[in-house]
Amino acid sequence: MGKLITFEGGDGSGKSTQLRLAAAWLQARGERVITTFEPGDTALGVKIRQLLLSGAHIPVPECELLLFLADRAQHVREVVQPALQRGEWVLCDRFSDSTMAYQLAARKLGTSSELLRQMLTFAECGVTPALTLWFDLPVAVAATRMQQRQLAGEKSTRLDDEAASFHQRVVAAFAGQAEANPLRVMRIDAAADVDSVQQQVTTILQQRFAL
Repeated sequence: MGKLITFEGGDGSGKSTQLRLAAAWLQARGERVITTFEPGDTALGVKIRQLLLSGAHIPVPECELLLFLADRAQHVREVVQPALQRGEWVLCDRFSDSTMAYQLAARKLGTSSELLRQMLTFAECGVTPALTLWFDLPVAVAATRMQQRQLAGEKSTRLDDEAASFHQRVVAAFAGQAEANPLRVMRIDAAADVDSVQQQVTTILQQRFAL
């Protein structure tokens, strides 16, 4: 079986850049790697992503949660599980920790709800990360980075445009998840420069998987 590594963090934390760098680093060592993301990395997921993030429709929090879970179930069955069964590394940009942080915590649906946690588990279809890298970045720094991206022509999503208080709850939730799952969730100082952050990532991968 392969290994699922999830890359988590707030918007602007640099996790997507580091995922690509980590994939190249693993491939250079002869590993078979696929990169993927949520929501939207299946044909059905493209439609779900548009509903979730375009801003054309504003789902209520409960609907938003269910759409993310629908995307995850499709993604796991169609992309993640087959790759793991082929013995490949799967590097995934966002997974259940993001749902915990954004929908259960920031949307205040209830992080202690056993029913909601069971729903997250159901949508994972039996797949859990071997390792989660959490890219920790202060909200103010992330906001500056997002502004720079928008000035460069990148369009923001509906979630990007949420209030600072929303993103503060997201960061606090990720911190809580790291504290509750110290063996799986490893904190990355995402405020450092790209090379330094990459070094943190590769060090953790080497130590965890004896690479």
